[in-house]
Amino acid sequence: MHVISFVTQKGGSGKSTLAISCAVRATELGQRVLMLDMDPQGTAEFWYQDRDAVHPRLARIHSGQLATALDGARKQGFNTVIIDTPGRDEPATAAAIRAADFVLIPCRPTPGDMKATPPTAATVARLGKKAAFVLSQTPPRGPRLKEAETGLSMLGMVCPVRIVHRTAYQDAQGAGLGVTEFEPDGKAAREIGALWDWITNKMEKLSDGQEANVA
Repeated sequence: MHVISFVTQKGGSGKSTLAISCAVRATELGQRVLMLDMDPQGTAEFWYQDRDAVHPRLARIHSGQLATALDGARKQGFNTVIIDTPGRDEPATAAAIRAADFVLIPCRPTPGDMKATPPTAATVARLGKKAAFVLSQTPPRGPRLKEAETGLSMLGMVCPVRIVHRTAYQDAQGAGLGVTEFEPDGKAAREIGALWDWITNKMEKLSDGQEANVA
């Protein structure tokens, strides 16, 4: 079973949106997916309440319930667990990082997000976890993107897939869908498909013991 945590210590980075979209994409590809919503804002839980489909499954938990939830997921045959965490530094964030096989750190290419990212990266490094930054809510193009990518690369691995700011993400979420369900042939769906393929590739390398080459 693979555990993937979406973590940032600053709200508004698109963390919950990416977690939801990736959970749906993994489900479409045949994975048995459990989402664990540890964010007090409950964005993923509200999305799930608006959803007609049963999968991916979702549970709202706090940090003290994480170990039990993961043990239950293994026993129930889930092969992918995606954790959405608080958008700030608190015990639930550290717990989700510790439990993860791979950590995704969404970051917008803005001064505020760039300044807030190093503490998250430091926590992940201190806990000895593999992680990657994902540029999210980006403009389609512009020098700010390259500057942000260069800055993040000094802290760790940067996912080559950029998630552009598109209304499809929020429209899908409001309908209880992932973007790959909402607009299967749209640009947002292609971005999430590429992101999940990249994550899957990294997870396969970790499973094969190729940690040194995971970047």
